[in-house]
Amino acid sequence: MGKYSIKELEQLSGIKAHTIRIWEKRHHLVEPKRTPTNIRYYSDDDLKKIINVSLLNNHGVKISKIVDLTVDEINQKVAELSEAKNSIEIYIDQLVLAMIDMEEEQFEKILSSLILKFGFERTIIEIVYPFLEKIGVLWLTDNISPAQEHFISHLIRQKLIVAIDALSLAPKTAKRVLLYLPENEIHELGLLFYHYIAKNMGYRTYYLGQTVPYKDLLYVAEHHHPEIIISSFTTVPQANSVDAYLNKLATDFAHANIIVSGYVLKKLKNEPKPNVHIFSKALEIKDILNELK
Repeated sequence: MGKYSIKELEQLSGIKAHTIRIWEKRHHLVEPKRTPTNIRYYSDDDLKKIINVSLLNNHGVKISKIVDLTVDEINQKVAELSEAKNSIEIYIDQLVLAMIDMEEEQFEKILSSLILKFGFERTIIEIVYPFLEKIGVLWLTDNISPAQEHFISHLIRQKLIVAIDALSLAPKTAKRVLLYLPENEIHELGLLFYHYIAKNMGYRTYYLGQTVPYKDLLYVAEHHHPEIIISSFTTVPQANSVDAYLNKLATDFAHANIIVSGYVLKKLKNEPKPNVHIFSKALEIKDILNELK
């Protein structure tokens, strides 16, 4: 059972905290509970209801009409809306709801239909990547359970690996890209996205995966001489050492362009070295890789 603050509800639903409070007081849309220390929190059911209500409200249904509907009626209207509208926000919210309930068949159905409709790359960049950014709120606040994280990671990881394997290996003359996660960093989905993008763009890729010791990174780089190194920092390195780690990377691989993303980079205190490129959106890495070709 999740316990969400009103700020987390705002980030996940797109509805301002002030508006949620009005809906709560005026329409009794949700009823937050309180911890033993009197701190208000919202449940999984509250989150699902707010997400569905926000979808209907954002597509023209007045809140005064929504509050008279039962939960089943709200769900039915959301289902009808998703069939009638071609909205990215709807698809992202549907993935969030399927994840909260761990509905594997529903999640798989949504993802497969999106890939058929938009193609793999567009689905990943415009829907799955923003979805993961959205639920990053849950990862960072411990509101997503290990079971939910494994559930979501496994399903998306399968799709990515199949798509990566289907791509042709670039010739040895192509520019070389090495992809890795630092030691103790296990959040691999973002790196798999970047692997797909780089390989699809014709780069020759060397994928090391998660929790790579620094000495192993040096060893592989010495043998394959990558022109580009891609990594993602979600929880590693620690905030107080992220500057030092990035500087060491830039110095030890001065011949390479280093492309990095991730939450901990928000803790950077200094401007990184010129061979370091920081990005936050999947489309940005495509632009960077295009410039480096």
